[in-house]
Amino acid sequence: MNIEEIKKVLPHRYPFLLVDRVLELDETSIKAYKNVSANEEFFNGHFPGQPIMPGVLQVEALAQAGAIMLMTQQADDPQETLMVFTGINKCKFRKQVVPGDQLMLEVELGSKKRNFVTMMGKATVDGKVACELEASAALVPREKV
Repeated sequence: MNIEEIKKVLPHRYPFLLVDRVLELDETSIKAYKNVSANEEFFNGHFPGQPIMPGVLQVEALAQAGAIMLMTQQADDPQETLMVFTGINKCKFRKQVVPGDQLMLEVELGSKKRNFVTMMGKATVDGKVACELEASAALVPREKV
């Protein structure tokens, strides 16, 4: 999936859309990436002179990849559904992510009960783990605005 196809699935937009391309996708897993650019808004303050991608945004990138998997493979009507976090467990940050890195995002579906799911996510740079976690989420109806 390219960025325009991703935008048809996720409600996120710049500067909060954190998945640039989907490489592999099936019912239980996704592999995608985020190109980390020096022009990202968050680098203005995190940290001047030593830019590091905030860990919370790495977690969000994994969540968005997981949402793409769920919305395209598990949701009855992706246009009427949102994925929302219900928990984050065993989250570890192992490597700094800096401008110029390509953050590879891999998410696997754990269990699914009704509209609740568990997922395992791993973000890597050059094959080295930057962030890993277990997460739970719910598929909920999208509010009409």
